[in-house]
Amino acid sequence: MNFKHAHILPKNSAPVFVIPESGSIVRHPFFKKLNKEDQDRLRGFEKHTHIKGFTHTVILSSGYRAIIIGLTGKLTHHKALLSVRRAVEAGRRERATNLAFNLSDFLASDFKHLPELLAELLATQAEMANFEFVKYKTPPKEGWFFVRKITIVSNRNSVKINVALHRGRIVGEEINNARSLSNTPGGDMTPNKLAAAARTAGRRAGFKTKILGETQMKKLRMGGILGVAKGSSEKPHFIIMEYRGASMKSAPTILIGKGVTFDTGGLNLKLGDNLNEMHMDMSAGASVIHILSAVARLKLKINLVGLVPAVENMPSGSSYRPGDLLKTMSGKTVEVLNTDAEGRIILADALTYAQKFYKPKLVIDLATLTGASVSALGQRASAVFSADESLIFELRSAGELTGDRVWPLPLWEEYEDEIKGTFGDLANVGKTRYGGAIQGAVFLWQFIKDKPWAHIDIAPRMTSFEGEYLAKGAVGAGVGLLLRFLSDFK
Repeated sequence: MNFKHAHILPKNSAPVFVIPESGSIVRHPFFKKLNKEDQDRLRGFEKHTHIKGFTHTVILSSGYRAIIIGLTGKLTHHKALLSVRRAVEAGRRERATNLAFNLSDFLASDFKHLPELLAELLATQAEMANFEFVKYKTPPKEGWFFVRKITIVSNRNSVKINVALHRGRIVGEEINNARSLSNTPGGDMTPNKLAAAARTAGRRAGFKTKILGETQMKKLRMGGILGVAKGSSEKPHFIIMEYRGASMKSAPTILIGKGVTFDTGGLNLKLGDNLNEMHMDMSAGASVIHILSAVARLKLKINLVGLVPAVENMPSGSSYRPGDLLKTMSGKTVEVLNTDAEGRIILADALTYAQKFYKPKLVIDLATLTGASVSALGQRASAVFSADESLIFELRSAGELTGDRVWPLPLWEEYEDEIKGTFGDLANVGKTRYGGAIQGAVFLWQFIKDKPWAHIDIAPRMTSFEGEYLAKGAVGAGVGLLLRFLSDFK
């Protein structure tokens, strides 16, 4: 999609009116730019139509549509982000090629930043709303319709706004690229193909990629990854991505993404009602790949490493079994009580690798780790865990800005008793069925006690839900969040 800043409403676009509950179409800045006939149409429409909470379109004399986004209550920043999605959704439905937004419509009282950042965020949201995964569908005769251009109207400096819009477009594109990877069926997105996707992303964006195969992982004694992968005919891969935008002396931030390209649960087979979504269990890995892509395209002045352990978790005669003891790269042994708690096992080796081969200033892992996090939070926020309260605050702030929200759950040493093994150092599930998301985070904590670290369980945000104005399927959780965080992190 193309984005452009203008000081006046362009004639060849569908104007978007965002109307708070206490607002009015006739008081909107775009209203006075219309001809008298169109003003009369909108005035009559507002008089006879219930606007609050609804999205409407009105045909103007030019043939273009006016898109009216009615809000309930006052405008908040989160409502502003959703309003962008609503407008793009309406534009696609009405086959409006070009849209025009008034920047001040989206400037909520709880947004305490420069308008340039708001423009960037709006561009990202528009890209997300303009996405649909149609790779495997037969196109209609008229083809798939997407909004092609959005003009942001304001009295701000055009150069600065256009730079911000360019940044926002890149972020949105990489979020959508992560969504495409996640939506790809497991048969077409094996560990090998995920590694190939990382290589392709690296070549296009400009970061280095290295892939470790099974033989190299055996030499490194990555018993966690190798153990989980035993049941599949697809060999595991360990994806390493490096971007250097700062001096060699500057310590890197490391992002780790769970890359289970299909998760049956192993011998502890999952129930069939959500098995069809388990190709998305590599969503965190997809997010990490495309965070690296965005950082490289944006040329951020940071050093960043991405690690993705890529496996399938399949049942077979060679699968790892409940009761098995796996020796991880760290030397710690893990007693397998449930083969469907495989994500934390492969992440344990990745956490050890990160500390052994780099000197990171911060490690953040992303994973669709637990259904318990969904039970705790619903689908509106990912769960975040860290012993560093200031780090949690920064991540939460980035989440509120981008709409890619996180919410903290406790990380207390008392929970460590629940994951002690009987025959091994650790058990991969807790002794009780309560607090599963916390148990998973505490398990990972045992492998990175001495470094700044956060764990983000993105299982609640794996797929879209009705009312957030995104296409069905993956949402690219973590990409927007961590790009904003990395842009501000010192």
